[in-house]
Amino acid sequence: MATVELNKDNFEKVVTGSPMVIVDFWAPWCGPCRGFAPIFEKASESHEDIVFAKVNTEEEQEIAATFDIRSIPTLMVFRDNVILYSQAGAMPAGPFSELIEKAKQVDMAEVKKEIAAREKQA
Repeated sequence: MATVELNKDNFEKVVTGSPMVIVDFWAPWCGPCRGFAPIFEKASESHEDIVFAKVNTEEEQEIAATFDIRSIPTLMVFRDNVILYSQAGAMPAGPFSELIEKAKQVDMAEVKKEIAAREKQA
């Protein structure tokens, strides 16, 4: 599956309408972003069950600001509309594959239970 370009018009629909979305926040002038792009694209081809999406932070500054993106590339993994992972920096193929597998194995019922408990305490 090819990567999806996200913008302010489709971001929420894609993230809330898909069980798992991996988002790459990038910019055209960013060397590490360009280096990571083929790794991201290749992973998207091997995981048909995941939406791989990109946000060009130059064009979509509002989205970048919403998620407090201060450094690029930044990767975010959303599952069931919950951010499981958010970290700046390009990632080699091996660790990126491991991240994908770990995110797939997360028990989302447990995560949602923890979130509910935290919200109750607040």
